[in-house]
Amino acid sequence: MAESDIVGIVLLSLKIAATAMVFAVPLAFLVAWILARCEFYGKSLLQALVTLPLVMPPVVTGYLLLVAFGRNGSLGKAFHAIGIDFAFEWKGAALAAAVMAFPLLVRPMRLSIEALDRGLEEAAATLGASAVTRFFTITLPLVLPGVIAGAVLGFAKALGEFGATITFVSNIPGETRTLSLAIYSLLQSPAGDRAVIVLIAISALLAIGSVLLSEWVGRRIARRGRS
Repeated sequence: MAESDIVGIVLLSLKIAATAMVFAVPLAFLVAWILARCEFYGKSLLQALVTLPLVMPPVVTGYLLLVAFGRNGSLGKAFHAIGIDFAFEWKGAALAAAVMAFPLLVRPMRLSIEALDRGLEEAAATLGASAVTRFFTITLPLVLPGVIAGAVLGFAKALGEFGATITFVSNIPGETRTLSLAIYSLLQSPAGDRAVIVLIAISALLAIGSVLLSEWVGRRIARRGRS
């Protein structure tokens, strides 16, 4: 495999993982907030649905995405009408990665929100701070480490996603062939050992780099909070 091909695979994987997080993180935070702060009938069912991609076989998740977002699916037809297609395109790989990473996003965010001392918000409210002001000056800064932790876990999961991706968008070079799919393809060839080792090393470096970046950002936020 040529060096340019490896660079292309890495850049495509980063693009897909980053796109998945851009859309998944805000939704995951909303769901985490609802689970942490709201009491309603069906809350346990919502929690189960959030966790489902984590415990269900990824191939099943990919098949369900294909049924729903394929050209003949109800959601797929609606998106196709506005010029957006998911099946067998990189946008579908991003969707699959976002769905598979979603439980890993929600859990640390929910725990962070539940651990927040609500007395701080109540004290700010008694001083006249609006709900929006309280959220951006008190709540969000205090739960930000949990948001970052979830985003890093989700990003790492998105980079390594395989089962749902190959089922939903196949393994198309230059379009949906991410690092994990490229490694899978190379393992089918006797001459692919060297390239496999290179891609595995890149995958490990990206994962370790993501975690180290998360730790660094977390420490910076903690120091700001103490100052």
